Amino acid sequence: MGTTEQHRRRFLPVLALALAWGSPSAGGQASHTSAPSPRDVGEAIPSVQPKEGFVPDQATAVRIAEAILVPIYGEELIKSERPFRATLKEGIWTVVGTLPQRFDGGTAVVRLAKADGRILFVIHEK
Repeated sequence: MGTTEQHRRRFLPVLALALAWGSPSAGGQASHTSAPSPRDVGEAIPSVQPKEGFVPDQATAVRIAEAILVPIYGEELIKSERPFRATLKEGIWTVVGTLPQRFDGGTAVVRLAKADGRILFVIHEK
């Protein structure tokens, strides 16, 4: 057995023990010297609330809609439906694709909440 292999066989059990000892689930205590992050404290630190909402304008609504649509329907189809138009009514953005001239069918439609960016509706019309 080579020297490298001997070191590896000795080192791996020590490493496993060290990791288990420091793991909170193994009864050890991991030490943290920095302040807790917002993820650690959940709702204790209030989130930023933009005055104009998380989806403040048409351009943002279109970018979010395309980010939602591409994984569902594919980049090629979504690019073919550009430009997308966004209209705002009662705090809801409706984003709709454009069909090329002389094409029959439908386009993608996404509805987003202006205030918090929730995805309310996604469909591709036929």
